[in-house]
Amino acid sequence: MELNREHFRAIIFHNFRRGLSRQECFDELNSLYSDKAPSYSNVKNWYNEFNRGRCSIQDESRAGRPKSVVVPEKINAVRELIKQDRHVTYREIEASLDISMTSINKILHEHLSVKKICSRWIPHNLTNAQKKTRVDWCKEMLEKYIQGTSKAVYNIYTGDESWIYAYEPETKQQSTVWVFQDEAKPTKVVRGRSTSKQMIACFFGINGHVATVALEQRRTVNSEWYTTICLPEVEEMMRVSSAYSFSWIRMCSCDTRTHHPQRCIPGMRDLPYNGSSAGN
Repeated sequence: MELNREHFRAIIFHNFRRGLSRQECFDELNSLYSDKAPSYSNVKNWYNEFNRGRCSIQDESRAGRPKSVVVPEKINAVRELIKQDRHVTYREIEASLDISMTSINKILHEHLSVKKICSRWIPHNLTNAQKKTRVDWCKEMLEKYIQGTSKAVYNIYTGDESWIYAYEPETKQQSTVWVFQDEAKPTKVVRGRSTSKQMIACFFGINGHVATVALEQRRTVNSEWYTTICLPEVEEMMRVSSAYSFSWIRMCSCDTRTHHPQRCIPGMRDLPYNGSSAGN
């Protein structure tokens, strides 16, 4: 059997009670256990402790940081820090709770089962209703235009307005957040808000970009702006380009409240075009 420190202390205590001197105790231990025996200074220290009346051979508790801080109180404290700030770092947890990096790592990965991952960028933070509207619209268009094989798709142009922002994007490291095991992967909207911005409307056809119209000195898009300013500019851009030569075009824009199907702009769906006909 391998003897540990407490075993040797018990032997020293036994020899102390037998009345052996420090040197006699040391010589006996050394003859029996050779290099595994405690040193003479160790034997001397324990004789002094026993002379002062000590009876325990176990280590006494010491002031300061405990052997292990991975206790329920610290685990809950780390959990609350993460919930308050998903970007919290190891150093911030260490400074707040006064625990070592090793203990923090153990709490995070063994007890809380969290991991730090980058937020997935998405173009828009849509509601479930908005997502359903887009899916329904796509299904309707696929059915109407025979899964895109109909030649009529060349007559369809879609437009969307959006704010163009000036902002400082976060680095990949700055966008990482702590995620618990049962949580979904985080997402964030690509664009950020800023004081420098410009509203524009972009229009596309099956062959790509058609026109871009800026919203000058205005903060909202409404039917008046579309019918009197935006669509005439788009129609003119298409007329001067030889790439667009159809007798009629179909305009679709149903993203915002202004373009809700129940509030569709009169005449917006079909715009007359006087270019040479290329058929449907």
